[in-house]
Amino acid sequence: MSDDFELDTDDLKRRMDGAMSNLKTEFASLRTGRASASMLEPVMVDAYGSMTPINQVGTVNVPEPRMVTINVWDKGLVGKVEKAIRESGLGINPQLNGTIIMLPIPELNEERRRDLTKVAGQYAEHARVSIRNVRRDGMDQIKKAKADGMSEDDQKFWETEVQELTDKMIKVVDEALESKQAEIMQV
Repeated sequence: MSDDFELDTDDLKRRMDGAMSNLKTEFASLRTGRASASMLEPVMVDAYGSMTPINQVGTVNVPEPRMVTINVWDKGLVGKVEKAIRESGLGINPQLNGTIIMLPIPELNEERRRDLTKVAGQYAEHARVSIRNVRRDGMDQIKKAKADGMSEDDQKFWETEVQELTDKMIKVVDEALESKQAEIMQV
C-alpha cells in the first residue's frame, strides 16, 4: 500500500455512530405503552426566554409503570411545561397537582402499535440513509485519491474497508429496529 493516502476510517465510524445515537434518541421518544423519562427528551419548554429541555426545569420521575411525574422547580413555569407537553404530539394529557405534573400513559391499542412500528421503521431508514451518505463521502475520498495516483489495489482495499464498516453499522440499525418493534408490539 502506498503511504501517501490514509483514509480516516475513525472519522467515518464517528459519523456513523452519530447516526446511531440519533436513532436511539428518536426510538426513546416513541411511546411503547410503558412510562419512560426519555419519552420527554424531545419536548422543549419556553423558559426564561429560551427553549429548554424539560429535565432542566424540573425533576422527571417514573413512580409506576404507567405514570411519569415532573416536579417543576419554578412555580411560574408549571403552565408552560404543561402547554409544551400538550403541544408535543406525544398524545398524553397532563394533570396538574400543585407544582407536580402527572402524565398517565394510556394503554396502546393494536392499530396505534402498528403505526408506531412504521414510525420506528422510518427512523431506522433515516439512520441507514445517513450511514450510506457517510459511505459515499468515504468512497468519494478514495476516488479522488485514485485520480491523484493511488494504485488499484489500494483503492480496492479502502473501498472494502468502507463497505465493511457500512455493512456493520446497517446491521446494528436493523437489530435496533427489530428490538424496538418487538418492544412496541409487546402487550
